Amino acid sequence: MRQVYKDFPAPDPAALRILNTLKTAGFESYFCGGCVRDSILGKKPQDWDIATAARPEEIEKIFPHTVAVGKAFGVMQVVEDGHSYEVATFRGDSPGGDGRRPDSVHFCSAEEDVLRRDFTVNALLYDPETKEVIDHVGGIEDIKNRIIRSVGAPSKRFLEDYLRILRAVRFSSTLGFNLDEPTFNSVRDMAGLIRLVSAERLGDELEKMLTRGGAGAAIIILEQTHLLLQLLPEVAAMRGVPQPEEFHPEGDVLRHTILMLESLPEACDPLLAWAVLLHDLGKPSTIEMLDRIRFNNHPDVGADMAREILTRLKRPNRMIAAVESLVRDHMRLTHFSKMRVAKQRRLLRDPLFLLHLELHRLDCLASHRKLGIHELVLQAYEEEMARPLPPEPILTGVDLIRLGYTPGPEFSKMLSAIEDGQLEGKFTTPDEAIAYLRQHFPRN
Repeated sequence: MRQVYKDFPAPDPAALRILNTLKTAGFESYFCGGCVRDSILGKKPQDWDIATAARPEEIEKIFPHTVAVGKAFGVMQVVEDGHSYEVATFRGDSPGGDGRRPDSVHFCSAEEDVLRRDFTVNALLYDPETKEVIDHVGGIEDIKNRIIRSVGAPSKRFLEDYLRILRAVRFSSTLGFNLDEPTFNSVRDMAGLIRLVSAERLGDELEKMLTRGGAGAAIIILEQTHLLLQLLPEVAAMRGVPQPEEFHPEGDVLRHTILMLESLPEACDPLLAWAVLLHDLGKPSTIEMLDRIRFNNHPDVGADMAREILTRLKRPNRMIAAVESLVRDHMRLTHFSKMRVAKQRRLLRDPLFLLHLELHRLDCLASHRKLGIHELVLQAYEEEMARPLPPEPILTGVDLIRLGYTPGPEFSKMLSAIEDGQLEGKFTTPDEAIAYLRQHFPRN
């Protein structure tokens, strides 16, 4: 089936040059996959991938700058205007494989190429010369009906690449489409295979789910298909954990988390997205029925669990440290008005502060919906940003030694006390700071 799309958005100029160069060299070539799907949906594509009859060695001859990212499997990158564009030869997969990649591929026609792709909405080709979308699998109709359906038997597609089990959920949640019944059933029935995928690929796929819109729906589908229990049993354990109704009228801990995830925007900061998902991990193991339901120490417990999960998923160390901090301190702003001025100012200038503030806001909106603390802290932040940068320390460790103090554990307390006094305006000169030290930290 060929369908003309006169309103199809203009492709990326560099990608279009690559495609036209291939066609001029005599090779059938099309835009393919997600860029075609997103263009039909009126969304800006993130990538412009090209499928072509040109073999990898021919692509290398045509373009001066290429990277053989998967040459044996027909996948090349062409570098144009400083950006890399995937150019893949029309190919079919051989039988067999290990659930991650086929044993080998054979080069074939454009139609055979789309028939081995994962889902119909990703199996469309676009010819910018004729402005035609070429559809061999019913993908256009599925886009209209907002359905994610596998190309052919879903069990066969999933056995070719186990990660497709998880990708089915991501496309459903991110696009706001429904999984068709056979695809849904296969995702659920084959959920256990997902643990055979490398941790890094799983982490990447989960991160895309959390940061590209539809994160709340993703967790719901993961739970319905038993994938949540396979991938994140610590998150699955939040289902059914009750919360005090006066603070959490929305329901159990997982329901609260899903409501927060539903408020995340597209192109969400991954640090915030992971922090939202993991911020209440500590509640199931710390619940106590006292004067009311309580979760004493759950931020610290949850932070340790978050670190373990993100380490397991091979996330970058910087991300792990930041998310751990966000989870550990996610209740901290509730005590803002009781903090010393120096502590407030340090917090307001923390590099992660705006993420802390947004996590607090989402936490409130998904529970009691009271934003008084958020408004108070936001005003304090705006006032702090309008002030000059905090001054350099009046005294340093070298100064303390010169004053006759012996280096040791007390040094950090003394320097912190001096910094607090500066931030709170108690003293502004070295002499005033020295007088403070001699009063509060007398030498033995």
